[in-house]
Amino acid sequence: MSDADTKGNGDAIDPRLKAVYKDVTELVGIDHIRDELIRKLCDGNERSKDQLRTMSIVGFGGLGKTTLAKAVYDKIKVQFDSVAFVSVSRNPDMTKIFKKILYELDKSKYATINEAARDNEQLIDELRMFLQDKRYLIVIDDIWDEKAWELIKCAFTDNCLGSRVMTTTRIGSISKVCCSSGDDIIYQMKPLPDDESERLFYKRIFPQGSKCPDELEEVSRKILKKCGGVPLAIITIASILASNGQDQHIKPKYHWDNILGSIGRGLAEGDSAKDMQRILSFSYYDLPSHLKTCLLYLSIFPEDFEIRRDRLIWMWIAEGFVQGGEQETGLFELGESYFNELANRNLIQPVHFDATGKAQACRVHDMVLDLLCSLSSEQNFATILDGTQQSKSISHSKSRRLSFQNSMSEPTTNLVDATSFQVLRVLDLEGCDLGRNGHDVDLRCTRCGVTRWHREPDVLRRADWKIGGCERARATGQAESALSLLEWEE
Repeated sequence: MSDADTKGNGDAIDPRLKAVYKDVTELVGIDHIRDELIRKLCDGNERSKDQLRTMSIVGFGGLGKTTLAKAVYDKIKVQFDSVAFVSVSRNPDMTKIFKKILYELDKSKYATINEAARDNEQLIDELRMFLQDKRYLIVIDDIWDEKAWELIKCAFTDNCLGSRVMTTTRIGSISKVCCSSGDDIIYQMKPLPDDESERLFYKRIFPQGSKCPDELEEVSRKILKKCGGVPLAIITIASILASNGQDQHIKPKYHWDNILGSIGRGLAEGDSAKDMQRILSFSYYDLPSHLKTCLLYLSIFPEDFEIRRDRLIWMWIAEGFVQGGEQETGLFELGESYFNELANRNLIQPVHFDATGKAQACRVHDMVLDLLCSLSSEQNFATILDGTQQSKSISHSKSRRLSFQNSMSEPTTNLVDATSFQVLRVLDLEGCDLGRNGHDVDLRCTRCGVTRWHREPDVLRRADWKIGGCERARATGQAESALSLLEWEE
């Protein structure tokens, strides 16, 4: 592999892509839809304006439901006393959801809410008490389960102060459950029209002010037809075709023709999820091998998780995925270029840009995460335990990375016999509330290379730990100091 291949084309995140995330409403043509939804959400006679009103945005994955909801939220949140934007996702831990809503509503008052030992009923009571005298705006993003919504809505009191709730979902029946009163609104998300699809596509590929060359117009139209007006598909394919930040030359027509032929039939009506996966998988297989590995590593993070850039890079380094630099500083800079290249290809979504234009964190779209989890399972790259899987679904002899993504509401030893993991290299406990229920955690492995915790060491101390048989243990982040707390058994 050449030096150029190793470094990638990721010296910086492409400013054209940063514009996609910093000024989304302009690029994907939702400004007029946003304003229409704001009118529906906020207008009405005096009586109806004061009543609690719910709006649900529904549509299949990749259409931009979250983007639209965020655009509405950002535009009107100054009109409310308290606001929150919280993602639910599949297999939600409802206790964490309620705590996150409280924290979003008042970050100062609820700064330590995650450490509080409260059940759902107590948290609902706390929310109702907090909201009773406030005009509030709350967005509940990505609902998959009616029961989750039925529980969440118990916290919303109608105090006749003009409060508003928004939800997003892929499932039509859930949007109807969310909008059960006469003043509630369901908005069916639609694909972008041809002109806005073209605008988004060209904005990502060509430098500002440049036009599409005549010889590429026909193949562009054919590619866009296969993208079906879905913003995620459009940006993903455009990111493959875009020139890198150093080389502004437009890629030759044969490259465009190859992509057109490789994405199959595109997004056919009635099987959008499967067809979207095909488009995303093409983007994955277009990566050099070192970036494939770094991208697959993101499968160990929960859905809708905000991943800090520096932490992710150090984790890649600890795993040995970043190689080529002579010193640690060089390795980190190389890891930064990997991060930027994945962002430039729209496989991760950069967020929180600092004054120098560097993204401080990233997210992974849930459809991309679905693909990564599927590939990870096929390749025995990582095993995810999120409360829906039991030990019978785990290949103990092949699992190299084990990630717990539940609250450990059941004892860990009931979920998995960790002594049988013969080739385990990574144990990931991010997001697990290890100390809440006072469980003993008994994990023995033969080669535990990297262990990471999200919790502070005092929380780890509340759980009884036994890790034995490890030839070596390397830790990232807070786990470095936490290792001294563990009881080692030979």
